[in-house]
Amino acid sequence: MATRSFLFLLGSSRADGNTETLARLAAEQLPADAGQRWLHLRDLPLPDFEDLRHADGEHLPPTGHAATLLEATLAATDVVIASPLYWYSVSTSTKRYLDHWSGWLRLPGVDFKQRMAGKTLWGVTALADSDPAVAEPLAGTLRISGQYLGMRWGGVLLGNGSKPGDVLSDTAALTRAKTFFS
Repeated sequence: MATRSFLFLLGSSRADGNTETLARLAAEQLPADAGQRWLHLRDLPLPDFEDLRHADGEHLPPTGHAATLLEATLAATDVVIASPLYWYSVSTSTKRYLDHWSGWLRLPGVDFKQRMAGKTLWGVTALADSDPAVAEPLAGTLRISGQYLGMRWGGVLLGNGSKPGDVLSDTAALTRAKTFFS
């Protein structure tokens, strides 16, 4: 089996939050030869997505942060969206990143959809609610987005926590983290 390369996209508005903590605990269990790249979306802000599907003219390749994120996304075998649950879905920076997938689908020579097919999409989230069902919109957003591109769905790792460090008290989430990427 080829070596796996994980891209962890951190969508929290704060550093070292519960979602990132949970993702890092799960990543500790990856094989030593699995590559890991960690990118904070707050450090790579994207402009609002502009839908140019029906506009005349050439679709230009991305530059700046968008180019960095496109390159990192295509280079990974596994894409991990680590976004806290904000209003029952992904964070704004995460949603903006996913919106840019639409533009990347139309870039000449990139073959985004074909190159994403077969990769695995994962989700990691922390929520401040005891009912895991409130995270279903987030999980559905990720699962269906990946499905559209022919990606495998790895699932979503849920942890409970509000203030930083709370997730470390969620023993069930810590146990799931140990085998999440298996």
